[in-house]
Amino acid sequence: MAFAYDTIGFIGLGNMGQHMADNLVQKLESIRLHVFDVTRAPMEALVSRHPERVVACASAKEVAENSSIILSMVPEGSHVRGVYMDPVAGVLVADVSSKILIDCSTIDAATSLAVREQTLSRYPTASFYDAPVSGGVLGAQKGTLTFMLGCSSTDPSLPLLRDLLGKMGSNIFACGGPSLGLTAKACNNYCSGLIAIATSEAMSIGMAAGMDPRLLKQIFDASTAQSTILDKWCPVPGIVPEVPSSNGYRGGFKVQLMRKDFGLAVDTAKRLGVRLALGDVGLQTYTAAMNDPRCRDLDSRVVYRYLGGREDWLKDFENVD
Repeated sequence: MAFAYDTIGFIGLGNMGQHMADNLVQKLESIRLHVFDVTRAPMEALVSRHPERVVACASAKEVAENSSIILSMVPEGSHVRGVYMDPVAGVLVADVSSKILIDCSTIDAATSLAVREQTLSRYPTASFYDAPVSGGVLGAQKGTLTFMLGCSSTDPSLPLLRDLLGKMGSNIFACGGPSLGLTAKACNNYCSGLIAIATSEAMSIGMAAGMDPRLLKQIFDASTAQSTILDKWCPVPGIVPEVPSSNGYRGGFKVQLMRKDFGLAVDTAKRLGVRLALGDVGLQTYTAAMNDPRCRDLDSRVVYRYLGGREDWLKDFENVD
């Protein structure tokens, strides 16, 4: 089914949002994109790349006034509340009747449900969806993000949502209902964060015993320790080219954000009465890494550095093929 789009709005042009917006403009050649960010630089950069088709706005309200579909991508729940519920400049100050609002931020479910409730109470014909993403900055750049969509598989807007989000991602999952996209994201990053810690520790054990980590990776790949973290986000520098660890841990998914998402998962588990064996230890680890000046603002797999992993290992294996 082909969908026709007219005007789309995008609020939040940070490390992820700027690339997501760029993909929309490139892949939907007929649209006009209205954008807003609290920082002018990313708006101006996007306008300079697409001067005929991107319009910089002065507020989230202005974006909503000029768009039939509004997407948002901001760091925390307080920002989402501001984007939508600010009494002067928020999205809900505009008339969003019959419009589709999609929040791609990773936040707590309570905030998302509160914004949804406010949206529907003011504009019963509007739609609000949580749609957090996985894939990091690289996925945003390449348009290969995974979207976890807070709706049922029978939602009448799902075909349109799949088509639209498919311009920015390669996997779109309907997770069952409101806020369940956020639940899926919290569960994913809880697991991902623990795998990064375990992979870092296992690699360090092997190296301390004298094993070449490149060989250890091959063994993991052919055995039960294989993972996406190992293959695409390897915490050990110099094993996988073009991943953050091999570039000084620059780029990727900041350790502060991993700590935030991990904390959301732990809080959700406690609220639901789910027993965790590793939750508190993992949260303490990412909290400490986040506060370590050697690690802060770097990709979350920098937890390897925080745990004391060797980054100069190659000198011991220079003559090993």
